[in-house]
Amino acid sequence: MNFDFSDDQKLLRDQTARFLSERCGMDQVRAVLEGRAPYAEGVWTGLADMGLIGTAIPEQYGGTGAGYLELCLVAQELGAALAPTPFGSTVYLVTEALLRAGSEAQRAALLPAIAAGQLKGAFAVVEQRTALTPKSIETTFANGVLNGRKLVVPDGGIADLLVVLARNAAGHLGFYLVDLRSATVERENVKSIDPTRNTATITFRNTAAEPLGAGADGWAQLLALQDRAAVLYAFEQLGGALRALDMAVGYAKQRFAFGRAIGSFQAIKHMLADMYVTAKLAESNCYSAAWALSTDAAELPLAAATARVSATQAFQQCSKDNIQVHGGMGFTWEFDCHLYYRRSNFLALELGGLSVWEDRLVNGLRATQKPSAAA
Repeated sequence: MNFDFSDDQKLLRDQTARFLSERCGMDQVRAVLEGRAPYAEGVWTGLADMGLIGTAIPEQYGGTGAGYLELCLVAQELGAALAPTPFGSTVYLVTEALLRAGSEAQRAALLPAIAAGQLKGAFAVVEQRTALTPKSIETTFANGVLNGRKLVVPDGGIADLLVVLARNAAGHLGFYLVDLRSATVERENVKSIDPTRNTATITFRNTAAEPLGAGADGWAQLLALQDRAAVLYAFEQLGGALRALDMAVGYAKQRFAFGRAIGSFQAIKHMLADMYVTAKLAESNCYSAAWALSTDAAELPLAAATARVSATQAFQQCSKDNIQVHGGMGFTWEFDCHLYYRRSNFLALELGGLSVWEDRLVNGLRATQKPSAAA
């Protein structure tokens, strides 16, 4: 089976990379890092103008309807550029929630505005510092309003539209929409390992909301949505890992010590080789997961967990070792190495930490094993 992308898809990837190299340089990333802007608004607008926000949104809702394979490649380039925008929260989570669970009226009202870059989204789930379980959700929905508190919501401080996991009067979990253009909530920005990504704690006090779609089993919807988003976040991590590897290789060729390029020393060679192997393993798993996502294959949960685990490990290893290859200058504020290390740690916690996805991977592998015949 050929998991490679077509020439047209690679052209989209190249166009995205060119746009980001011109419009999303490290000056844009550092402006958000240093608090001079909450996100790169110009980059966000440009992504909308190019139709990239609506890559997987059907044309009837204002998107381009290109598909998920194309979106995976866009995500990879965004990860390589460390784009400081709410793209992941808006596209991988809120848009997917609307497409998968929203009513026709909700999709028609909200998706065109999302595709045009007029609505930024956030996905509010976590409420406690312990592992996320159905019992850990205490935010309630009754009589058209939400009450509760969500911790560390990525892009929560800049979002216009929230998708919130809450419990209804009957005790069942479901997703609810909060339109922040009219409703009010208390938002408190939270410091994180990566200040280039906005994070906030959100408190609901009789906040107007509406059920997302028909109000199906919220926990089952959450797990299915996480599987889909995990593939796209894995591609962001892959993009970051490959860019960190390129940075390390480039520096190892240019930096001389004792009359030789440091890349000629065995210790550096081995480190770069390990980075390459883990990044290429992640790339292979991501390609397989992209196929599963684009075809709604039954293997998606297992493929998503495999891609998520390998991409998380690859980005963390490559970003960390990139600092080591750069030596004494690698950890300084002026060099860009720490920006990739910060993002690798931030993305490692999106949708749950590495241990969560390792458990899902192990459970998925067990489910595929056929019981041995009785002797």
